[in-house]
Amino acid sequence: MANISVASAHWEDSLEEGFGTISAESSQLFTEAPYNFKARAESQVHITTPEELLGAAHAACFSQALALFLGEKKLVAKSIDTTVEVTFDIVDGAPTVAKIHLKNVSDIPGLSQADFAEIAEYTKNNCPVSRALAGVQEISLEAHLA
Repeated sequence: MANISVASAHWEDSLEEGFGTISAESSQLFTEAPYNFKARAESQVHITTPEELLGAAHAACFSQALALFLGEKKLVAKSIDTTVEVTFDIVDGAPTVAKIHLKNVSDIPGLSQADFAEIAEYTKNNCPVSRALAGVQEISLEAHLA
């Protein structure tokens, strides 16, 4: 059964001077959040970017997929903490999501670092958001047991 998540964006004015709002309509995450192009180049507090939202989605998906793949091996994590760094840059003259770096620290009793690294790498390559982002030039992973 397919599940459809709904989000929308509203934009006004030019790219450089414009502003907009993003809405995650199928969740309680937020009803409306501001975003603009300047936040991509400058650090602006309380203004989100599409890349930040992409990173949040990737972190959540990776964490859930890791729990799934651990469960397939009869393992249960005490905790899974994932942070995602999304690099927005100009590549070949075009605005691009150039890199995605996942950082994960998990507490999984009874699992060796070597086995964890193998499961984490498998998760990086197979979580649904990673698969959707296969066109990103580089998706890297740093995974450690707590």
